[in-house]
This record gives sequence, C-alpha cells and structure tokens, in this order.
Amino acid sequence: MQWCNQERFDIRLEWGPPAISYAARDVQCIVIVDVMSFSICVSLAVDKGAQVYPYPWKDASALEYANSIGAQAASFGRISDAAGFSLSPASIQKITEGEKLVLPSPNGSAISFLARDRDAGVTVFSGCFRNLTQTAIACRDFERILVIPCGERWPDGTLRPAIEDYTAAGGIIAAIGRDRCSPEAKGAVAAWQQLNLVSLRECSSALELQQRGFPDDVDLCLDLDRAKRACQLQGDFYASVSGRG
Repeated sequence: MQWCNQERFDIRLEWGPPAISYAARDVQCIVIVDVMSFSICVSLAVDKGAQVYPYPWKDASALEYANSIGAQAASFGRISDAAGFSLSPASIQKITEGEKLVLPSPNGSAISFLARDRDAGVTVFSGCFRNLTQTAIACRDFERILVIPCGERWPDGTLRPAIEDYTAAGGIIAAIGRDRCSPEAKGAVAAWQQLNLVSLRECSSALELQQRGFPDDVDLCLDLDRAKRACQLQGDFYASVSGRG
C-alpha cells in the first residue's frame, strides 16, 4: 500500500485531478463534486431528461465534438445567448427532455474524463448539494468509494481547494453512512456537520459569482436535496439514475 492511496479504508477522499491517479486504486465508485457549477448543471439537466457530455477543453474542439454527436455545446463563458447554455446553472433551467449538451469545464468535466478513461468497471457519479441524498443512496451498494472535491483554479492555474466542494463531499459521505472512512473523508464530514449553507454564501466561490453578477447561480448551487435522481456517467454522458430510496 502506498502512503497516499487510502487503501485501508472503504470511503476515501482526495482533491482534484490527481485523485484519479493516486487514490482511485481498486475503488468501485467515484463521486465527483464540483458545486459551483459543473455538478449542479448536470443535476438540473438530467432531472429534466437531458444528457450532459463532459468535455475538458474550452476550445474549438468542443464545438467539433458536439457536432459529431448531434449535441449543442455550452458557451465557454458563463453568459449564454437566449437560446443557449453555459456553466451558469440559471441557463440550464430551460433545457428540455431529450436534449444533448456538451459542457466544457476544467474541473468537473476534466475529472469526469479521467475517471471514465481510467477503468471502465468503475461507476462514476456527479454530486452536489442539490442531489446529495440521491447520490448517497445510489452509492450505498458499493464497497469502496472515492469522493473527489474538484476545487477551483487560481489565476495561475493551480488548484484552489473550495470549501463548498469539501462540505458537499462530506454531506454525501455522511449520508452514505459507512464507518470505515479515511481521515480525509472524516474531515469532510466534520466540515458538513459544522458549516451550514447560509455560511457558504460568503465563501470565496460564492462571492466571486455574486461579484460577477450571478447571485441566482449561488442560490441554485446551495439548494439542498431538490433533485429527484442521482447523476451517473453512462459511457460518454451523464444521465439520471434512481436510488433505492
């Protein structure tokens, strides 16, 4: 056992893209948590019967990929035109059943790609506050689970650990209800138990969205347990799955 892989525990937690390389050995299930805003966009879309295709690069290749599968590509910026979509959860609210959306994102989408390509036998979910309980229910039958809070990016491209991702990850772990959790996973549970969603309105990521003119996105991102189903990566796209509850 390597010192970094948390192998002795059933539920593990590690940050960002490197988690796939260093903490995903022998896991059966991976939960990717990107609260502001990839995971909430996925939850809103799949609850309406749409399919979300993660894509890690915000460039022309995303448009080419969308065209190749008959999908619409989300705007690379947060603002979209009246008929389009972006990483703004408010824009996703108008999506309709059967639509296919390519959603470029350097965090949630990129890690979804890594998780998908690492091992075809691993089940991958996208988790957030909105689908917290549904995600936990869908995960309970798996013995070894890795939860990945994605974090955000500093202007220089390095990882900025995001408290909203850490707290939502802890809420999912707590709701799964398993004893053999790594210290990293237990730390996230403690954050979930000590913080509340009102306090998270003042976290760095929420303040950034508010200052950029997206207060409604903050409301959607911090909405708890409104989802009807969990969001599972099924091949190349996320779609809804029901839990046992």
